[in-house]
Amino acid sequence: MENRIGKRPIIIAIDGPAASGKSTTARILAGKLGYTYIDTGAMYRSVTLKVLRAGMLDRLRHDDREVAGLLEGVDIEFRGDRVFLDGEDVSEAIRENSVSREVSFVSSLKPVRDRLLELQQQMGAARAVVMDGRDIGTVVFPDAELKIFLVADPRERAKRRHAELSLKGGVDAAPTVEELEEEIRKRDRDDEERTHAPLKRHPDAVVVDTSLSTIDEQVSRVFQLAMNVLEG
Repeated sequence: MENRIGKRPIIIAIDGPAASGKSTTARILAGKLGYTYIDTGAMYRSVTLKVLRAGMLDRLRHDDREVAGLLEGVDIEFRGDRVFLDGEDVSEAIRENSVSREVSFVSSLKPVRDRLLELQQQMGAARAVVMDGRDIGTVVFPDAELKIFLVADPRERAKRRHAELSLKGGVDAAPTVEELEEEIRKRDRDDEERTHAPLKRHPDAVVVDTSLSTIDEQVSRVFQLAMNVLEG
């Protein structure tokens, strides 16, 4: 993708908890800058889907070594807004609630994080990328020129997730906002307390609270932060 800003390429790392608006903000920001968008959350969801399909989840709770072999030749590719796992379009499958429930656990496994860290650093080697996740500014690219940490109230995040699931399967098929809020709070705890690359803010990261912001407002805020760095 062509760099529309015409300045030296940088890496923009956007971290934060689930449903804080990372993916949407990062994707739109990348488009405005002419940068490549890398959704690391989708990468972890893809691996979680692969683990679930292999029937490996329960075994990994006792011994995570087996997952290294599963991921040895894994191929995750982004084509526009679509995510491909080993050549298959899994863009919808990785957003299923069964994947959402287990992604924090699978993401906590060291062999998983080691393998995806390698892939993510390869993807960002040319710079001019916007990458979002939970450890981009602290582990994957601690030298990123701009680090953003998005936060939002858990209740608001649950409402966003409920709206997303309702659009896909109907209101009656979606978990309640209360159920989703409980899942989100648990996932936050799991992400913050895991041994390997826990969710935390880099000291240099700019905190942006999206609780009361529209997508346009939060994108505008992050875009201005990016322009300040590019013009600095």
